[in-house]
Amino acid sequence: MGLWLTFLTYWFVSAMRVKRSVSGTWWRGAVFRAAIAGGIVLLLRESLREHVWRHVPHVETNVSPIAASVGVVVCALGIGIAIWGRTYIGRNWGPPMSLREGHELVTSGPYAFVRHPIYTGILVAVVGTVLVEWFPWILLLAAFFVYFVYAAKVEERSMTGRFPNEYPNYMNRTKMLIPFLF
Repeated sequence: MGLWLTFLTYWFVSAMRVKRSVSGTWWRGAVFRAAIAGGIVLLLRESLREHVWRHVPHVETNVSPIAASVGVVVCALGIGIAIWGRTYIGRNWGPPMSLREGHELVTSGPYAFVRHPIYTGILVAVVGTVLVEWFPWILLLAAFFVYFVYAAKVEERSMTGRFPNEYPNYMNRTKMLIPFLF
């Protein structure tokens, strides 16, 4: 819980220092924010259920301390990757499927390994949380994966149009979400 709250706090604070948007529509940002808000509601619901609503029936995960420890480490690793990607892209960051004024193509740092390290990091963090909490995080993992693949494909079409020579070469050197695989 603390890892996710730290991540969300960083995310919302850092979003205040980005370049002005030149593409994307308000509804795309709204869909992303709604997905994040839905994730937060699921997160808080589980936390509240554990601490406040103990009488509400729910699935017991009976996770071993080793699996829980691995899950926390994987979650922290994923959050670290997402923050590294967000920090590295700097003021060019924006909601999925948007471009910023004076947008620059970033291909170093975490972007040298995957084209969408923020999405990768969030997915890894959710996998870590699944190892500890299981439900409803497994549903969130599936939803985020589908959405991130869709968003990545839309962004890549836009980036190819914006950087017609550089971006196709970058796509040939790196994978979308998982280094060496996908």
